[in-house]
Amino acid sequence: MNLSSSNKNKKKTVHKRAVFFDKSAGWIIKSGGVLVILAVASILVFILAESYPLLTGASITNETELEPSVFNPVGLPVLSAIDEYQEIIFVATDSATFDFINLNSKKIIKSFRFDELKGRTVTSSSMDISGKNIALGLDSGNVALFRLIYLTEFDDNDNRIISPELSLAGFHHIDSLNHQIIKVDYQLNEDDQPSVAAITSDGRLVFYSKFREYSLLGDGEIREYLFELSDNIKDSPTDLSMDSEGEKLFVSTSGGLLYYFDVSDKSAPESLTNILATENKTSITKIQFLLGDQSIIVGDVKGNINSFMKVLDDGSERGWKLVKFHTFESQNSAITSLSGSSRNKSFIAGSEDGSSMLYYLTTGKTILKIDERDIPVKNVTISPKSNGAIILYADGLLSNYEFEDPHPEVTLGVLFNKVWYEGYKQPEYVWQSTGGSDAFESKLSLVPLILGTFKGTLYAMLFAVPLAILGALYLSTFSHPKLKRKIKPTVELMAALPSVVIGFIGGLWLAPLLERILPGALLSVFILPLMIILGVYIWNRFPKLRFGFKEGYEVLFIIPLLILGGFISIELGPLFESLIFGGDYRLWLSDYLDQNYDQRNSIVVGFAMGFAVIPIIFTMCEDALTSVPQHLSSASLALGASKWQTAVRVILPTASPGIFSAIMIGLGRAVGETMIVLMATGNTPILSFSPFNGMRTLSANIAVEIPEAPYHGTLYRVLFVSAGLLFLLTFIINTIAEIVRQRLRKKYMHI
Repeated sequence: MNLSSSNKNKKKTVHKRAVFFDKSAGWIIKSGGVLVILAVASILVFILAESYPLLTGASITNETELEPSVFNPVGLPVLSAIDEYQEIIFVATDSATFDFINLNSKKIIKSFRFDELKGRTVTSSSMDISGKNIALGLDSGNVALFRLIYLTEFDDNDNRIISPELSLAGFHHIDSLNHQIIKVDYQLNEDDQPSVAAITSDGRLVFYSKFREYSLLGDGEIREYLFELSDNIKDSPTDLSMDSEGEKLFVSTSGGLLYYFDVSDKSAPESLTNILATENKTSITKIQFLLGDQSIIVGDVKGNINSFMKVLDDGSERGWKLVKFHTFESQNSAITSLSGSSRNKSFIAGSEDGSSMLYYLTTGKTILKIDERDIPVKNVTISPKSNGAIILYADGLLSNYEFEDPHPEVTLGVLFNKVWYEGYKQPEYVWQSTGGSDAFESKLSLVPLILGTFKGTLYAMLFAVPLAILGALYLSTFSHPKLKRKIKPTVELMAALPSVVIGFIGGLWLAPLLERILPGALLSVFILPLMIILGVYIWNRFPKLRFGFKEGYEVLFIIPLLILGGFISIELGPLFESLIFGGDYRLWLSDYLDQNYDQRNSIVVGFAMGFAVIPIIFTMCEDALTSVPQHLSSASLALGASKWQTAVRVILPTASPGIFSAIMIGLGRAVGETMIVLMATGNTPILSFSPFNGMRTLSANIAVEIPEAPYHGTLYRVLFVSAGLLFLLTFIINTIAEIVRQRLRKKYMHI
């Protein structure tokens, strides 16, 4: 009795332990699953958090006003500027006085007066995009040129000390009739010699320049030129703007015309063309070159703002023409001032009704609207870092605005729609994140990368899926068990090959080889199937020619025929190229299909990435086919079906859920592949489905661009958008795979 009771207690103890471990294992598994879900969700949240700032707009963070009484009361301000730290404001008045004001204390810290300007009245002003070169037009027909710099130092306590300096760089009498200069623009060439364009009060256009002409001995003589260009203009000129090199000059008129002068040859300025830049010949009030000197902004008396640029045109006499490529939101009042950024393609426009707006050229969008004051804007200037602007109103009031605008060059339209970039004939999808100069216009369309991802995946799957499925079907259904035990581990070992090795081989060995034998490779598409058919025919009709191979070893009999077929294809390649492609397939592709053959192209990627995908699809397909119950195939064979009929009509449908899952997992691998695509293609983000061109995928683009992406910069965040798209794409693929797998499984589970 005691022994029986002891056994019961032991059983209870064992049962309790089993229940405890079972529950513990259940909780551990559930916890692991939850942690995996949380980890994936955290990655997604992080990607979205890093991408979201791209969608946030600009906002004003600070505003400071300066009343006219703060600076010298001798005259009204005509020009204002600010240093890069937005601490020191520069003000020039119509009485030719120059003051520097500390924005925090609102006190004058430095003033400049020049003897050459005593008794003169400033009638016009301009500042170049760098903010360093200033021109003042005077009432006497003179133009005074200045150089403005800010010297920055730090004391022993690391306090920043800014010391502004203003120097007179030139004083030139450019109008012999001594009329007022009502519009002026000034640029320095590479020899620091000035080019000055001006409009006088009687409506004449004057161009003055100094140029150093070099002799054969290397020494140069400075020559001075002065031209009147008014004869080339029909209407009254209203404004003008020169590029930063002083070689291109645009002049606007009261009749809405925009004139383009070539002033690169200082001794012979030439009028090249003119176009009607406004509707109904509306008078143009302001024009301004933007950073890079490719685009010019045109504002008219109705507040309309448009951008123009020069594009190639085979139909025109000069091979190019001026076109309008962006129209911006109207301010519904005459544009009185334009100022371009020295860092990007943004610009600010002020109008007669007191409104000011910040725009971005590439997007064509309004970034920021500044409050209206019902006082005409006299002058606007963007800060050197493009994070603020100083606005001068007609009553002498100065307002300094600080704003945050971290990613003005990106909108959803830029990422996914066509954009008309500088120098392009029409809107296009383009990815080109960096360039050779600070004036480069970033092109961040993700469409070529998305297309490249699908393109690489398509060619890889076209190569991998048939081989993997047919190979798995043969090995599981037709091959000898001994052969299966040797082949399957060998194929599975292929999955262990590093992607970088496959990419290396594909880029450095396969790509040059395929370029040499491409006609033969195309011919093999027809010859190799014929060799397989020939091998099967000989195996079935001439058993004596099997050379001792048993049933299930057919593949070993056919492999030599495939090698022979490949050799024949390569040997016949030159003849095939001569007969079909006229002796040079590259020239044929260019002439008849308008396609260029890139050595590292989609065909190479299809082969290389296919070898990486085949082991995954093959292994899973073979397992799914082998898992089909034996009684199904036995019943089919017993009813008189052949092995092939059994394989196609019984085994394949039954294993279809597993086969589909294998294909989708292989597809997911191909979508996310990086190193093979990176090394085996030209890595060029072009919009083409041609197999003879390369491409760039989303994953490869992240790998290429990440070293060039500043932390929290625009490119940095766009790469996170790319990562988010890859995440979403693989999620969709896996979801579809699971849904289809479940439906197929439900359909065939009762067989």
